[in-house]
Amino acid sequence: MYAPHTERDVEQMLETIGVESLEDLLRVPDPIALKAKLDVVPALPEYLIQRRFARFAEQNPGVDYRSFLGGGSYRHYVPPAVAALAMRGEFLTAYTPYQAEVSQGYLQAIYEWQTYICLLTGMDLANASVYDGATALAEAAIMALAATGRAKILVSRTVDPNYRAVLRTYCDGLDVAVDEIAFADDGTTDFGALADAVAGNAYAAVALQSPNFFGCVERPAPRATEAIAASGTVPIGVVAEALSLAALAPPASWGAQIVAGEAQSFGVAPAYGGPYAGFIASTQEHMRRIPGRLAGRTVDNAGRTAYVLTLQAREQHIRRERATSNICTNQAHCALIATIYLALMGKTGLRNAAALNLTRSRELASAVANVEGVRLKYATPFFNEFVADVGRPAGEVLSALRARRILGGLDLGRFYPELGTCILMTATELTTSGDVRALADALQEVLRVPATV
Repeated sequence: MYAPHTERDVEQMLETIGVESLEDLLRVPDPIALKAKLDVVPALPEYLIQRRFARFAEQNPGVDYRSFLGGGSYRHYVPPAVAALAMRGEFLTAYTPYQAEVSQGYLQAIYEWQTYICLLTGMDLANASVYDGATALAEAAIMALAATGRAKILVSRTVDPNYRAVLRTYCDGLDVAVDEIAFADDGTTDFGALADAVAGNAYAAVALQSPNFFGCVERPAPRATEAIAASGTVPIGVVAEALSLAALAPPASWGAQIVAGEAQSFGVAPAYGGPYAGFIASTQEHMRRIPGRLAGRTVDNAGRTAYVLTLQAREQHIRRERATSNICTNQAHCALIATIYLALMGKTGLRNAAALNLTRSRELASAVANVEGVRLKYATPFFNEFVADVGRPAGEVLSALRARRILGGLDLGRFYPELGTCILMTATELTTSGDVRALADALQEVLRVPATV
């Protein structure tokens, strides 16, 4: 609450600091005041302003490149209605989306977001979003630490390297050890090694990603799931490409108790890496450990539907020692965008988009595999990205493709030294057959040139 100042209050303040009026507080001192007239563009009509900013946008040389980038950030079609609705002033000007007395619309949107995430992941409940997929994984690990009382986390090397880096940062501050499981020759987690690792009952959680960072679809082998269950280790499913949930079995199907992921694919622009919208969903047993907030639906004293926060497990709302996390907010507006996108697409639209991703990625994989000197690294099923081994340093090949205005993919050698000749390539519904042919032709041309010694 804010108390207004009386005129006498203002006079006493000005007298104390030695100025005569409030305007004096805004006056720039003469020694530093700008004397020359600013060279600024005069007022322009809206259509000219649009043209001016369009010219600014054209200075970004990457806007007209053919892109096959992925690795946790994906280009997807966004219906124009998403921005038209999400950018309404009612959503942008509210002080907070959590005050039930003034934010019923936003609370309803959060409630629907939670519902969509539960439907897609197969979990019992979901929170009101978190910052991004990486911090979602870290917060999921903290939930498992609280559930088991153990101080070690196991994570597959096929989990997004950036997610693993954030997880280590969190765990370093908690004096929690993070161990990694290697991947097998097929590009998926070595589930035999995983089963042996958890048998010692030392790990609070094991984190597995599907599709993993190589694009491979993962599903733990029966021996691994049995070992996880017997050890009391909490299985965490990680989802970096949310659209895959419309085509693949949900993490709940293989026994995940917590699902942490990134919802960027649901209508949120790549935007040079953020802001995005992370999500955490879990089974009922972990409800009291989930970070952030849960929105719920009830009725008011007149019997009308009302939305409220039913769980707020952070130190702002409860005793510090009982807080599940110090997470201070959620990505409310990005989650709103994702919610509107999901509502507009519906079950059929989402499945059709996922199916188109499958079609485009297989078209790309087939074209790339037919280029002399290129082979697909893994034969494991994939969703919309895969690994291509180009037989020479990936960075050199990608640089040559960029010179041809093609962003050919991600150099996996940046994260996996043993994969220095491999490129992670992605195709979505925005990838055209012309794009695929252009990449295949450019690859053929680039690989004809002898490698740099």
